[in-house]
Amino acid sequence: MNRLLGITMGCPAGIGPEIVIRYHQRNIVSRSHAPVVVLGDPAVLARCAAELGVAVDIVPWRPGEKVRAGTLPVVPLSDLGGKVQWGRPTLATGRAMARYIEEAVRLIEAGILAGMVTCPISKSALNLAGYRYPGHTEMLAALCGCAEYAMMMAGNRLRVTLATIHVGLAEVPSLLSEEKIFRLIELTGRSLRNDFGIADPRLAVAGLNPHASETGLFGAEEENLIAPAVVRARAAGWQAAGPFPPDTVFNRAAAGQYDAVVCMYHDQGLIPFKLLHFADGVNVTLGLPIVRTSVDHGTAYDIAGQGKADAASLAAAVDLAGRIAGNRGRIAEKR
Repeated sequence: MNRLLGITMGCPAGIGPEIVIRYHQRNIVSRSHAPVVVLGDPAVLARCAAELGVAVDIVPWRPGEKVRAGTLPVVPLSDLGGKVQWGRPTLATGRAMARYIEEAVRLIEAGILAGMVTCPISKSALNLAGYRYPGHTEMLAALCGCAEYAMMMAGNRLRVTLATIHVGLAEVPSLLSEEKIFRLIELTGRSLRNDFGIADPRLAVAGLNPHASETGLFGAEEENLIAPAVVRARAAGWQAAGPFPPDTVFNRAAAGQYDAVVCMYHDQGLIPFKLLHFADGVNVTLGLPIVRTSVDHGTAYDIAGQGKADAASLAAAVDLAGRIAGNRGRIAEKR
């Protein structure tokens, strides 16, 4: 079974290069993760390592070559080197980080990589480079030709999926529908079963309004959209419950009553998630034909180049990508 994962370096001007170096330094000691190659910029990584005072053996890597223990193998896709100013994304960095993503998808589809782990990108620089996506998730869905996808944030205590992602809060109600919520419940359930190895996942569904509208006092979305979607999910065989008041459901899930919470909008799920998993959370894209996990933080331009970045989320993302790839591989072998 192919275990080789690709890490995309993210924005060269952000903390991506640093967390890659920190992760490599940590993994040399622990040797606890699947083998990885980096899709990125060797010169930027070498400069970052030098500034951090970390000795690292950066070697160019091409498909088919073995990963030598102790080295940091890099697919060289840009050569920005000293042109990068930490914390200052440009057109060139936007083009570079998009190329890392595109090449990772190509190598996975060719069977060379088992999955990809992404470091953070700048959405504004991505748009500046001509890529009209609000983020990684939507770009990867387009590259894979995938119409049904979702964002999951995963940690040891809490997992959440989102019915709407990068949209303004005022737009959320108009973007919700019974069908969309039902399909998200199903997608969440399938991922928990196939990717996370949970045979009969327990799914909680959050309401949209305070107190889950309290029988219609604070809105009609629960009665008209969310509750019917939950009923359909149960009829389809899923252990789904709700809609629950958003101010209590996350506590119940974190206590172990549910395997994931289906949320109606971005901050509804991410605020409680990051309260529990700020350092070690993982972003997982559900529905893709490829394995993709990511760090759960941004480019952190304010601390880029200062040696303050933490690689814990990257380590967790690599670990989870390896487990998902393994679970999918075992299912494929049984077919």
